[in-house]
Amino acid sequence: MAETLLFNALREAIDEEMARDPAVFVLGEDVGHYGGSYKVTKDLYLKYGELRVLDTPIAENSFTGLAVGAAMTGLRPIIEGMNMGFLLLAFNQIANNAGMLRYTSGGNFKIPMVIRGPGGVGRQLGAEHSQRLEAYFQAVPGLKIVACSTPYNAKGLLKSAIRDENPVLFFEHVLLYNLKENLPEKEYLLSLDKAEVVRKGEDVTILTYSRMRHHVLQAVKTLEKQDFDPEVIDLISLKPLDMETIGASIEKTHKVIIVEECMKTGGVAAELIASINDRFFDELDAPVLRLSSQDIPTPYNGMLERLTIVQPEQIVEAVQKMVALRV
Repeated sequence: MAETLLFNALREAIDEEMARDPAVFVLGEDVGHYGGSYKVTKDLYLKYGELRVLDTPIAENSFTGLAVGAAMTGLRPIIEGMNMGFLLLAFNQIANNAGMLRYTSGGNFKIPMVIRGPGGVGRQLGAEHSQRLEAYFQAVPGLKIVACSTPYNAKGLLKSAIRDENPVLFFEHVLLYNLKENLPEKEYLLSLDKAEVVRKGEDVTILTYSRMRHHVLQAVKTLEKQDFDPEVIDLISLKPLDMETIGASIEKTHKVIIVEECMKTGGVAAELIASINDRFFDELDAPVLRLSSQDIPTPYNGMLERLTIVQPEQIVEAVQKMVALRV
């Protein structure tokens, strides 16, 4: 086992897959000589050359379209978005091209590509650099959406995403890049469509993902001292949702709290609530509760920024109220 930072875990995944398969290549702004905005691709151009670690102009729609074409011809592009918010400029290429071409070609083309990069609410990065885009792409057919949350799952998920035959949106949180964890020295892969039961419990099911996993676990430390026993599930796969794992937990706890950094209106939690009510309504002892970000552009001011997203103390209060509703 070796202690590894999350951004280095991602780099290891890319390095291993590029060494394994010559069809894998990286493209994006400053991915080559600069090493990526968060150093995920540092020095890879020295090892693989400038055609496999390709610095692009500031033109997300163009290089995303290039990557789709490359995937159609059998290559496996990895797009790094300098900031995931910038990829809204490539929404057409992601939705109309990457997501649909395997279907509209009658299966003649596979689109094995990964679109990854930093997102989420950082620390005073301003509204345009604090986007939570996961819900923007939820309705797009043909995409897989994954949100990593630890160095361990970041590496295993990215390796699986690179090998997948479909386009994968791979969300990394800007505030998790320096997270440390011991990683196995042997190669491992993780499923792209499975949630992780982070903590088993009996009182209430807490569903979360990305950075909010750590806010939830911080809240759990307080809740344990108060004799609460929450079950914590990291969704990991945002599309498709792992309703089997979620359902098994609900059938045990009968109560659900969803904690997300996404906006409340039309967010991931909104889709989760609809799916839970469709499939497990009779198992619920109380309405599903969601803790989501405020429906406003993220303020630059640090205190206001903190107020827009869910904090551990809010999670503690929500569990206290939810578990008090015993039937």
